[in-house]
Amino acid sequence: MAKNSTKLGTESISTLLVQQAVPASIGILVMSLNMIVDTIFVGRWIGSMGISAITVVVQPTFFIAAIGLALGIGGSSVLSRALGAGNYNKALKVFGNQLSLTLTISGALAILGLVFQDSLIEFFGAAPAFKELALTYYRIVLYGIVMLALCMMGNNVIRAEGKPKFAMYAMLLPAIGNIIMDYILIKVYGMGMEGAAWATFISYGICFGFIFWFFVFKSELRLKSKSLLLDTKLVKEIAGLSFVTLARQGVIAVLGILLIRVLIAHGDPLDVASYGIISRMLMFALFPVIGVNQGFLPIAGYNYGARQYGRVRESIQTSIKYSGILALVIFMLIMAFPSSLVSLFISNADTLDADTLANNAEIMRRTPNALRWVFAATPVIVIQLIGTSYFQAIGKATPALLLGLTKQGFFLIPLLLLLPNFIGVFGVWVSFPIADVLSTLVTGYFLQKAVKTDLAAT
Repeated sequence: MAKNSTKLGTESISTLLVQQAVPASIGILVMSLNMIVDTIFVGRWIGSMGISAITVVVQPTFFIAAIGLALGIGGSSVLSRALGAGNYNKALKVFGNQLSLTLTISGALAILGLVFQDSLIEFFGAAPAFKELALTYYRIVLYGIVMLALCMMGNNVIRAEGKPKFAMYAMLLPAIGNIIMDYILIKVYGMGMEGAAWATFISYGICFGFIFWFFVFKSELRLKSKSLLLDTKLVKEIAGLSFVTLARQGVIAVLGILLIRVLIAHGDPLDVASYGIISRMLMFALFPVIGVNQGFLPIAGYNYGARQYGRVRESIQTSIKYSGILALVIFMLIMAFPSSLVSLFISNADTLDADTLANNAEIMRRTPNALRWVFAATPVIVIQLIGTSYFQAIGKATPALLLGLTKQGFFLIPLLLLLPNFIGVFGVWVSFPIADVLSTLVTGYFLQKAVKTDLAAT
């Protein structure tokens, strides 16, 4: 059995959660800061249409990268339980299959994405005002998207091994690299959107290089060539759980397309820029909550595989408590300082032309109130996140899938199709807290019911 992973079944849950969640949170913080700074640089040095362009490109590129994320999370659930049960050979085979699947699927999608780039960028909502900027960014980023997919997969495997610090480094290094390259390529060399794209590409290469180094020199999973051969039974098990994350990311991509189209239909490209700022804040502000959720996954999966059901129950309770406190703090900060947060993305420099200054002033008028509404139900979302992750951690793909889709798929998308027809763009923003509350109620019910049945034995 892998040595580092055994502590997941012996150390206190609070200690493990801190050990797992803090590095994950720091990594997510830096990664989201990377996205924040990237958007700030684009907004201040390229303009609001640059923010709109990046917002559109995020949808197709992150869906391809989500192949790696999905196979990483789903496969690592199988891997964690295999390590918990002492089955190292199965864990090794799972990792090899994750790698083969990620490389094959993301590579095929990247090629298709480049072949049909013009049609796709229009389909994903690029308006004429920023289509060329979006195409420039999309084309270059897609060159490196397979590296990002492999990084997202590998990062989850590293955490499943019980080595969260290395997973943190895998996010820290490329994020720092991207920020530095953004400044050099956009500000110093004046490369505009092309510079922003190449900075992102370079960051993917840095991440891939680090993760490759880890699995060659530091990992307990010593990969063999035969492990890369796809095993039908394992592929089905990995795919069943990976589909949970992939479906959720797919729905998020559909949601992103719908949001942009609704905002254009009921508003204008500046509303797309407002959403671009808010979407960056969603990931940035919630980094500690997401970190706790990621820390929870290997702990719950390992102990469920080891049949230590009392520890699984404790991990659920502790994760909800910690993440709930963090979510409340985040909620209070957003409610208190929305204008200050939005102003980070907007420049009022005298060197800007009159149209850009007018656009920036309008974004400052619209976005703070929208930000408040989107975050209005933040304190309750932790139950939805932990509840969905519990079913994924123990290998129950169907409830994990359905609960994972409740917010975006079952509630938010229908609300976006309905409310803006009556109350315009405001209907977009108010849809978020309504969907948060409804999905939390549904998930909380099924989580409570499952804990009573799945974890009855101690």
